[in-house]
Amino acid sequence: MNNRNYQRELDNLINKQVETQNVPSLLLHCCCAPCSSYVLEYLTQYFCISVYFYNPNIYPAAEYSHRVAEIRRLVQELPALHKVEVIEGLFDTQTFYETVKGHEKDAEGGERCALCFNLRLEAAAKVAKERQFDYFTTTLTISPLKNATVLNNIGEKLGEQYGVTFLPSDFKKKGGYLRSIELSKIHNLYRQNYCGCVFSLNNQRHA
Repeated sequence: MNNRNYQRELDNLINKQVETQNVPSLLLHCCCAPCSSYVLEYLTQYFCISVYFYNPNIYPAAEYSHRVAEIRRLVQELPALHKVEVIEGLFDTQTFYETVKGHEKDAEGGERCALCFNLRLEAAAKVAKERQFDYFTTTLTISPLKNATVLNNIGEKLGEQYGVTFLPSDFKKKGGYLRSIELSKIHNLYRQNYCGCVFSLNNQRHA
C-alpha cells in the first residue's frame, strides 16, 4: 500500500525553493480550465509556468476546441505572480485510439485510463526535456475521480526515462478541488460533465 503524501512532498519542495529564492520553470499538463484554475492560482506563486494542453482523448472536436478556448481565457484572466504561457499540443485522436485499442470496454478508472494518462504525460515529458524545463506535472490529480498514486507513479517513471523531474502532487488536497469549483464560478468557466473521451461520455449518458 502506498502511504506517500504527495501534497506534503510538494509543500516541502516549494518551501526549499522559497528559502533559496529560486523560481524554476514548470511544464504543466492541463486537461481543462476548471481543473487548472486552482492549480495555476497555487503554483504561479512559485514557478514560471507553461500550460501544456495535450489531450487527444477529447471527443468530439467541438469539445476539444471549447476546452482550448477556455484554458486560454483563464490564463489571460487569472492573476499570476510569475509568467504563464499556453502551449497547445497536437490533437492527434488516432494516437489515442491506437493507445487504448482493446480496452474500449474497460471500466472508468481502469487500465484504459492509465494508458491515456501515460500517453499524455509522456508527451509532456518529451516537451519538458526538449525545452529544458526544470519540472513537469499534470493537473489531473485535482480530480476526486483520478488516482493520484497512479498518476504520480506514471509521471515519476517518465521523468526518469526522459531526465526531467516530475513534480509530485495531489492537488485535490488542502481544499484544492473545492477552490477549483469556486474559481470556475468566479471566471464563469465551462465545466464539462465527463472526463473527455467518447468512452467516458457514453458512460455518463448511460449512468
